[in-house]
Amino acid sequence: MKHLMILLLSVTCYSATLAQEKTFVVFGKVVDAETKQPLVGASAYCQSTTQGTITNNDGLFFMRLPNGGYDMVVTYTGYEKKIMRISASQPAADTLKIDLAKENKSLSEVAVVASTEDPDGLNKYGKFFNQNFIGNSGNSNQCAVENPQALHFYFSKKRNRLKIMAREDVIIVNYALGYKIRYQLDSFSYDYNTNISSYSGSPLFQEMDSTEEVKAQWKKNRARTYLGSRMHFMRSFYDSSLKQDGFILEKLNDDPESVKGTFITNPYNEQDYLVDSGDVEVSWNGRYRISYDKVYPDKQFLEEYKLPATTRFQITVLDVSNGFVIEKNGYFYEQNDVINSGYWAWKKLSELLPYDYIYQ
Repeated sequence: MKHLMILLLSVTCYSATLAQEKTFVVFGKVVDAETKQPLVGASAYCQSTTQGTITNNDGLFFMRLPNGGYDMVVTYTGYEKKIMRISASQPAADTLKIDLAKENKSLSEVAVVASTEDPDGLNKYGKFFNQNFIGNSGNSNQCAVENPQALHFYFSKKRNRLKIMAREDVIIVNYALGYKIRYQLDSFSYDYNTNISSYSGSPLFQEMDSTEEVKAQWKKNRARTYLGSRMHFMRSFYDSSLKQDGFILEKLNDDPESVKGTFITNPYNEQDYLVDSGDVEVSWNGRYRISYDKVYPDKQFLEEYKLPATTRFQITVLDVSNGFVIEKNGYFYEQNDVINSGYWAWKKLSELLPYDYIYQ
């Protein structure tokens, strides 16, 4: 009996240690930057995840997160949003002190007055917004914006540019993947001169509920979306399993018009790949072609880009300006230094999975 108790205690301690290794804790306190008074009910969440909470009466919040890296967003009505990078590899702090400054309403009001809002913008540009923000993939047909009235449309004839803003979170329901997404959209813009769209914001995912049959289908859809995705690539790079997972890498010539490349047979060489304190530092610079051969590209993509129906590779080109660092969950930084074109750029919000998604 004594030996059995010792064995059970050992298993319990091992399980607790394993659980601790898979998660880390974030404590924070949110206060007014000027008065230092706690802000009660402020939102703290990790963007592109299902992880979020609000502050208590003392302005305090707590989150236990799966190991990896995140952009944590802290917001409070009437105050400027703050975003900070956090990860399991950073030294643990007792409590994060987060000061939020009040918004400068005069500047935002001037910006709105100086713009020309189109009162019929939703009718004119609503479909266009959906195609360029939610996407054109098979999943996009099962996505819906619950509160389109939150969108405001501004068109500048002088710049030939469309700008879309939202004064409240945009709620998108993805019935293909089983997520409701609260997207704090900072802005969406489309330049008609260059045909380039860009947008910034902070999404928070919420798991939807349904029957077991529907949940089983969501699981399949999520797996299909994940395979070959940017998140899959980054996790495979972190785990040193790119080839086994189906990724083929090439270093392209410096000429942006050239499609010629050299196959990378060892992406984990000491010059380009460094493991440091649980992070992986990738010292890439230039253009790289990423091909994935285990899942065929979306038929809609092939039709849109007039590619043969027999095309078997998902192909993306990365333009990397100064390397990047990968965390365990596939989060990487600096994301602005890695520009996607091709398949990953075509896959938009309807194909987005949260960083705490686990492929099974």
